[in-house]
Amino acid sequence: MQPRYNDIMLLILTHENADFDAVASQLAAYKLYPEGVPLLSWRVNRNVEQFLTLYWDAFRFVRPKDWRRQRVRRVILVDTLALPSVRGIRPDRVEVRVIDHHEVTWNQQDHWSYHVEAVGAVTTLLVEMLQSAGMGLTVNEATLMLLGIHEDTGSLLYDTTTLRDMQAAAWLLEQGAQVSVVRRFLDIPLSAQQIRLYERLQESAQWQRVEGQTIVVSAVEAPEGFDDEISAVAHRLRDALMPDGMILLVELKYNHVQLVGRSGTDSIDVSVIARGLGGGGHSRAAAATIMDRKLEDVRDQVIELLPSATKPTSKVVKIMSYGVQTIPSTAPISSAAKQMQRSGHEGYPVLDATEGKLVGLLTRRTVDRAMSHQLGALPVSQVMKAGQVTVRPSDSVEKLQRLMIEEGWGQIPVVSEDDGPDDTPRLIGVVTRTDLINLLTNPVHGDSRPEMSALLTNNLSPAVWQLVQATSRAAGELDLALYFVGGLVRDLLLNVNAKDIDMVVEGDAIGLVHRMREQYGGDIRSHAQFGTAKWLLTPEVWRQLAPGAASEDAPMVIDFVTARSEFYTRPSALPEVERGSIKLDLHRRDFTINTLAIRLDGAHLGELFDFYGGLRDLDSKLIRVLHSLSFVDDPTRILRAVRLEQRLTFQIERRTAELITSALPMINRVTGERIRNELSLCLEEPNRVEMMARLAEIGVLGQIHSGFVWRPSTAECFAIVSRVLADPLWMDVTSGESPVFIYFALLMLPLTDIAREQVMDRLKVRKSTRDDLGAVRRLLAEMTDLTAESKPSEVVQILRPYPARVLVVALSWLGPQTTAGRQIERFQREWRDVRSALNGNDLLAMGLEAGPQVGILLDRLLAARLDGIVTDLAGEHTLLDSLIADGAAGAETGLPIQSPPPDNSADRPLES
Repeated sequence: MQPRYNDIMLLILTHENADFDAVASQLAAYKLYPEGVPLLSWRVNRNVEQFLTLYWDAFRFVRPKDWRRQRVRRVILVDTLALPSVRGIRPDRVEVRVIDHHEVTWNQQDHWSYHVEAVGAVTTLLVEMLQSAGMGLTVNEATLMLLGIHEDTGSLLYDTTTLRDMQAAAWLLEQGAQVSVVRRFLDIPLSAQQIRLYERLQESAQWQRVEGQTIVVSAVEAPEGFDDEISAVAHRLRDALMPDGMILLVELKYNHVQLVGRSGTDSIDVSVIARGLGGGGHSRAAAATIMDRKLEDVRDQVIELLPSATKPTSKVVKIMSYGVQTIPSTAPISSAAKQMQRSGHEGYPVLDATEGKLVGLLTRRTVDRAMSHQLGALPVSQVMKAGQVTVRPSDSVEKLQRLMIEEGWGQIPVVSEDDGPDDTPRLIGVVTRTDLINLLTNPVHGDSRPEMSALLTNNLSPAVWQLVQATSRAAGELDLALYFVGGLVRDLLLNVNAKDIDMVVEGDAIGLVHRMREQYGGDIRSHAQFGTAKWLLTPEVWRQLAPGAASEDAPMVIDFVTARSEFYTRPSALPEVERGSIKLDLHRRDFTINTLAIRLDGAHLGELFDFYGGLRDLDSKLIRVLHSLSFVDDPTRILRAVRLEQRLTFQIERRTAELITSALPMINRVTGERIRNELSLCLEEPNRVEMMARLAEIGVLGQIHSGFVWRPSTAECFAIVSRVLADPLWMDVTSGESPVFIYFALLMLPLTDIAREQVMDRLKVRKSTRDDLGAVRRLLAEMTDLTAESKPSEVVQILRPYPARVLVVALSWLGPQTTAGRQIERFQREWRDVRSALNGNDLLAMGLEAGPQVGILLDRLLAARLDGIVTDLAGEHTLLDSLIADGAAGAETGLPIQSPPPDNSADRPLES
């Protein structure tokens, strides 16, 4: 039964030569919009036509010949960006909604709406909509939709396939989709006409090599009377030849050339070629119809367009590690085993002991087997893989992959582009199987200069950006690879302004700093043993580096560090380091989001490197540890994981959380100073409440000491501190001091006396901090004697001896709304700076003898001022005469002297 569409205003359309994905998408859209008409294209693929012929009555499709002209107001356009020509559609008056599964990079219409997501098949998107709407399907409907997903994803094997495609396919199976029918209509044999065309195309295939990619271009005349589809032929030919990309040109009658493009890689976008010839499509599949042109002319234009459609292939230089450790052929296997255990490397190139030439590769597996057979005394030459398998930095990754498969080498040495004086290749690095796998599974690092240059320009001050450019030129002249790495790069990608400007150099970092000083001045502090240098800048240096740019906030010290690797001799010990490549330098870091690097030298300025999936986790907002033993090697990374998680509002990745739980006992092996420093960094962060709560949640505080607890009331105290320190009343007296002591004291106060002392013992807390914490506890005890009726002089007598940081702790602990809290605030606001008009010199001038009585009298005058007994100089004179007459100078008052003792404890608790 066909739908009634006399009053229908909505059409559901797709492209010509419709495949199963297109037609299945029309069906799914009709299920969602039953008021519409799913109007088929004039031409559908042969296997689609066969399916529809058999199952026509199960659906509500309308043939173009059955469509009667109607005024169309709305169109649902699936699996295409081009609106087909249909009677009743006026493009300028129709509302179009596109549902597609490839990025809209061209001909986007301003007045159209787009629902575009990167999945393998557009049917997947519509199936998800059906699921969300709670709709069910018949067996035939589910089967047609499953055909759509399978055809456009190569039965879920194409690179474009996503988890969502698989989940949609699984749901369709639950709805009763028949796999046997899917198999039957996806694998139909070619017709006799198609076989003849296939043979011609195969014979005429020309292999083009563009940017390391192989592209087949074949141009032929169609067999006499050919009127079948070409896409099925293209599919079979691609499976047979297995090129990276393929462009087929078939000349039909009347100088009509049909182009069909297919790509098997993200590096080739065949839609660029199709659009260049008036057609369209997507990066993996595109088509064009070229009228009134000769076949040879079209082929020549296709070949001219190939470079614009092909991205440069990845080169070995993008994934190799510079610098390589080698083993002489005469070295005993036992020595090689120790070296591998120390460095963690899986293999070493073996050099001839006399000539220094590459003679083979030694793998960890071979060494382990030899050691298990007690063969440690044998030279490595007897067990190595012999040969001279190498690549150069400019070689393609495809060549590297082929060599690894053919030769069975998991690590391949990299030699320089130019051979040495004796025509011997110079060994400069190594590339491993892991490097290749990381590239294939996470191909995100490489040349992205425009984007990264924009980030550098936007997030660095103009002065610092000019410094980077100047250093880039110097590094390029010295042929040194220069990088920003780690947290700086992470923050740049998160659009956070950079603070610390540190640079990592592959090679002689000290030499680079000397070059910069020669050109611009300044001073140097270097450590040759570690390959580090500090460039000390002055305003004069900045004026040369960045003329015209404001340099008031520019750093006065820039650190340059030589790229290095590290290894741990035992768990929780500090690492030993040695020089290495940027890749090894990044490999020693804690979390993947801290392993990103931006290359800065010369022509490489702006290249982003991501060897370990940092961009992926940055996008996913995950904190993922780099190595499974990372928390065992350095348990303080557990606290850093929490600090990063809460600062960035990320989430610790599930496996990383499991590793943290397993490594918690290792905290017991870490010195108290290191744990204290990490806690100090947490307490300096704005999100300190969340950090401390998270540390308690995962068990870090309890691991430090079983009595080290975090309570909600402490979080409330922390919030009060933030408000207090933002108040100008307290800002002046606490400026220049780190607030760490205040927060640390509030952490300690809820603990039992025994737990508090043991926690501070474990953390190696300084004596000055313990003294201040003792002062806080004494003050809190003394405050209990005060009431709302207490005189100001009584309050001052208690509070004046204590420094502001101790008062802030007490105020935050007691609360500003309590009686004691209000008294502390009144002391700070009204009473702290009250002084008597008369001073000691005045009293001596009156004839009093120097001695304790002078101080006692001044204290009595101050108390009278505070309590409102006297208000002016005359009143003080009258009171003084009375006190002298009564002999009050001979009695102790107990009031503090008017000026508080100086605060000498500059170093506060956790600030080591």
